[in-house]
Amino acid sequence: MAIPLHWLLYYITHSTASSYTKYPGTETIKEIHFTATICISILSLLFGIPAIYKRFEKLQYLVSILVSHMLFTVPGLLWPLFTIGQGEIATAESLVTFTVIIFTTAAILLGVTIFRFLRLLKKGEYQEGSARGEIRERFEAKSYFPIAVVGGLIVVFITQYFIRNFQMNSIESITLIILPLLIFYAMIFVLPEQLVILYCKFRFDSFNVYQRSVKPSKKVVLERKG
Repeated sequence: MAIPLHWLLYYITHSTASSYTKYPGTETIKEIHFTATICISILSLLFGIPAIYKRFEKLQYLVSILVSHMLFTVPGLLWPLFTIGQGEIATAESLVTFTVIIFTTAAILLGVTIFRFLRLLKKGEYQEGSARGEIRERFEAKSYFPIAVVGGLIVVFITQYFIRNFQMNSIESITLIILPLLIFYAMIFVLPEQLVILYCKFRFDSFNVYQRSVKPSKKVVLERKG
C-alpha cells in the first residue's frame, strides 16, 4: 500500500507543485527524490516478506521510519516550497531564505524534542524488561507543554514571514502551503521518539516481538542443563 502512495505523492509533487515554480534546482531535487523513492520501494517490498521482517525486525523498524518520512516529511517540505515559488513576487533568493528559515526552525524543534527524550532516558524511562505499552504510557503521561510552546512560536513565525514576504491569490493556495508545513513539523516532532524506539530495539530484546517470542526462557535453558 505504501509503494503506490510514494509514487503518487512523487507524481503530484513534481508534476503539479513544481510546475512554473521559481524554486532553484527543481530538476536536481526531482532526480534525488526519484532515486530515493526507488530505494524505498525496493526496501518496502523486501521487508514486506514475512520471512525477512521477522528475521530482521530491527532493520524493519528502521525501514518503517524511512517510509513514513518519505511519505510525509519530504512532500510536506517540497510541496509548499514549490507552491510558493509559483507566486508572482517570489524570487529564487526569497525562496532560499524561506528554506533556510524552515530548516532552522525544524532544527530547533528537533533539538528541543531530543533534549527532552535524553532527559527521560537518563531517568531510566527506557529499561530492559519494560513492556513497550507501559513505556509508551509513561511518555504520553509527560508534559508536552514546552514543546508545544516552541512549536506554536515556530508556526506563528513562519506564518508571519510568509504573509509579509509572499503574496498568494486564494485561500486554497495558503492552505496548500500551511497544511503540508504543519505535517512536516509534526514528523520532525515524532522523529526523536522513533529514534529512541529504534535504539531500544537494538539495545533490548524485549522490544522485538518476534525475536522475543523465539528466544528460549532462562527456565527452559536451566531445565535442559539439568
